Amino acid sequence: MTAPFVSSGALAGVPHGFFGRRGGVSSGALVSLNCGLGSGDDPALIAENRRRVADAVLPGATLAGLYQVHGNRCVIIDHGSDPTARPEADALATRTPGILLGILTADCVPVLFADREAGVVGAAHAGWKGAIAGVTDATLAAMETIGARRADIVAAIGPCIGRASYEVDDGFVSRFLADDPANERFFAAGKPGHAMFDIAAYVAARLAAAGVARIAIGGQDTYAEAEDYFSYRRACHRAENSYGRQLSVIGLT
Repeated sequence: MTAPFVSSGALAGVPHGFFGRRGGVSSGALVSLNCGLGSGDDPALIAENRRRVADAVLPGATLAGLYQVHGNRCVIIDHGSDPTARPEADALATRTPGILLGILTADCVPVLFADREAGVVGAAHAGWKGAIAGVTDATLAAMETIGARRADIVAAIGPCIGRASYEVDDGFVSRFLADDPANERFFAAGKPGHAMFDIAAYVAARLAAAGVARIAIGGQDTYAEAEDYFSYRRACHRAENSYGRQLSVIGLT
């Protein structure tokens, strides 16, 4: 059995998928397609869920992942890499067929990249810390080192927390305005001392500023769409002991 997923027209012809929480074997608060290795779920169930993801997109592929740390490091993966190593980083790139790059999220922004002409793909986990630190810029740079041309790279932004669900305080806003006053456009008015942050739009703007000409935004809100997606913030608000993670993947045939 495989699992349902969302794809992006921007990446048409490239094996990829943004998965949610449906189509897996986990139970309870983690039902059902929990792919998070650090979630406290039964490792056997996580392994089966991850197998279903891979089979749905690129059967027989090696699924490569990371120990994500909310930074801006991108690692290059090839057939000489150990797919179980999980290096500390927040993005991957490859030009090697048969490898599926995987990014875990639970409100943060998953970004998938492809240069079809060069045969290079990438994937990034952009939480707010990694986004402002330039994780997408690092992914583009890494892709270029293995043959991609920035003008030919397309990017798709997958399910993440939406602006209507992402309340932040004024201190958070100040960090972004100190980095660039133009970032004010990504915040809408909230209750006193707070604002609503459009992280997907911020990531898209970073990509555009870096020279990516085609950027697609899926528009799903992981916090609001509880039946379809895991959400760290929603789990916190509900005082749940754990939270699941969804997987976004891309590879080459």
